[in-house]
Amino acid sequence: MSSGGAMAAIARFGAISLDSSDPHRLGQFYRELLDFEVLYESGELVVLAGAGVMLTIEQVADHRPPDWPGNQVPKQMHLDLFVTDLDIAETAAIECGAVKAGFQPAPDRWRVLIDPAGHPFCLTIPPGTDQ
Repeated sequence: MSSGGAMAAIARFGAISLDSSDPHRLGQFYRELLDFEVLYESGELVVLAGAGVMLTIEQVADHRPPDWPGNQVPKQMHLDLFVTDLDIAETAAIECGAVKAGFQPAPDRWRVLIDPAGHPFCLTIPPGTDQ
């Protein structure tokens, strides 16, 4: 890691991911609102793209909407960061201060890490790419 100098990126911004109990409905809303294209859709996941950004909506069975501006149920979203090599990117992110999450649902396609403030984020291989 560099202190003040230029540093090669570990990852590139991939997507903003929203939790939802009904990803299809929320995906349809954002598709219409933003005029985004549907790249992928299943019962558990919708991937939208447009304006140089991807938006994913992921099913969370026990999803509870945030109670903003309260904080009993905080906002739910995370970043998907695209990488070319999961192992190298994971090591570099940990060196930057991330911690690997104990639960890894699909470690061959993405790795869940926790940032220094406790927010989960994913290092992932871009859709349609083989590692």
